[in-house]
Amino acid sequence: MGSLEAIKKPHAVCVPFPAQGHINPMLKLAKLLHFKGFHITFVNTEYNHKRLLKARGPDSLNGLSSFRFETLADGLPQPDIEGTQHVPSLCDYTKRTCLPHFRNLLSKLNDSPDVPSVSCVVSDGIMSFTLDAAQELGVPNVLFWTTSACGFMCYVQYQQLVERDLTPLKDASYLTNGYLETSIDWIPGIKEIRLKDIPTFIRTTDPDDIMLNFARGECIRAQKASAIILNTFDALEHDILEAFSTILPPVYSIGPLNFLLNEVKDKDLNAIGSNLWKEEPGCLEWLDTKEVNTVVYVNFGSVTVMTNDQLIEFAWGLAASNKTFVWVIRPDLVIGENAILPKEFVAQTKNRGLLSSWCPQEQVLAHPAIGGFLTHNGWNSTLESVCGGVPMICWPFFAEQHTNCRFCCKEWGIGLEIEDIERGKIESLVRELMDGEKGKEMKKKALEWKRLAKVAASSPSGYSLVQFEKMIREVLIAF
Repeated sequence: MGSLEAIKKPHAVCVPFPAQGHINPMLKLAKLLHFKGFHITFVNTEYNHKRLLKARGPDSLNGLSSFRFETLADGLPQPDIEGTQHVPSLCDYTKRTCLPHFRNLLSKLNDSPDVPSVSCVVSDGIMSFTLDAAQELGVPNVLFWTTSACGFMCYVQYQQLVERDLTPLKDASYLTNGYLETSIDWIPGIKEIRLKDIPTFIRTTDPDDIMLNFARGECIRAQKASAIILNTFDALEHDILEAFSTILPPVYSIGPLNFLLNEVKDKDLNAIGSNLWKEEPGCLEWLDTKEVNTVVYVNFGSVTVMTNDQLIEFAWGLAASNKTFVWVIRPDLVIGENAILPKEFVAQTKNRGLLSSWCPQEQVLAHPAIGGFLTHNGWNSTLESVCGGVPMICWPFFAEQHTNCRFCCKEWGIGLEIEDIERGKIESLVRELMDGEKGKEMKKKALEWKRLAKVAASSPSGYSLVQFEKMIREVLIAF
């Protein structure tokens, strides 16, 4: 790089949590910062770096001279089946083992003659070990929580939930005796929510549970951040975003990031991708042959797993609905075995179903043929559905997906929840979503949220865009 002007550039080191749903939004944020004049160092774990090169090609991360990739060891053995590593182990290992490696990386970057000195760290909200290294360097560290604001607010209350003796549970019977239906009305910005809608790590009887204590600890450490950013927009989660102002460092809502990125017309930058599975783009051409609002898109994200019986119920429910569908089935979707659909199902739906192992989801949800989305309610999927104006059938799996489901169904009017996986129920929900009165109502609301999301991200005065620029000015380059 070399030139004096380049060396003076602000330099952001971006550190996502090593799972697909965290890498995607962090890469979007890194591209936006690069577009605003930052030199970027993007840090994946060694395992995920290898997966990216395998999925996207050996030269795919050569990128630009001012957008570089580095790696950290995560301390975990490689899994047998390629997929997301065991989440509790990842949380435990990153917290315990990554800080010395990260310190070394920062030293290496600062000793390099051809990159600017590190001027700020932008790390995932659950990679807060970076706060120690940033503090030692005397640079700001912004935490990017890749959850919804409602999900994050519930995590922030974990300490209160423990203090009020609502978790850990007294014994395992509390999972089935109706206890989780208990409503609470004291979470800031949330009128009322059941314990079953709180991120699932409270559903433990073990006071030493890794995930309960990890989430609680990370939220306590969030107090030390220079600022916190969320991939959401004010109109969608206004009350909660307002409630943060009294309990945390400054919180900036800067989403939807994919709409902010639409302003960036840089071919080289846009070519840098983050999918850890090889995409099968053929589904977009297939969708081009379908009528508007006629296709159900089914994808349970990168972490959700199910039993073979559940897979079969979903399959026959979809088949009985007689709707056209695109279904993404990862090789590791079924617990402990390869996901294999019944031959009769494949034969019966071959003219109206497309099965894929991975696809460019954002583009799929933006496609006019998609009329509904059967989802696990991860925040990326939920927000991409909002951006596509697509209503949802919700089957949350874990973490704050349950919180997102609650808000989709009860607050935003764009979701129907699956209470239990039984083919008849799946069939009737799909029919309601695509043809029913409630489905039509949800479609209207989804299109209105899409409009408000676009407004938030639009130049020059969209609220999220203004917040993004304010965060850069007040936090990242204020030092």
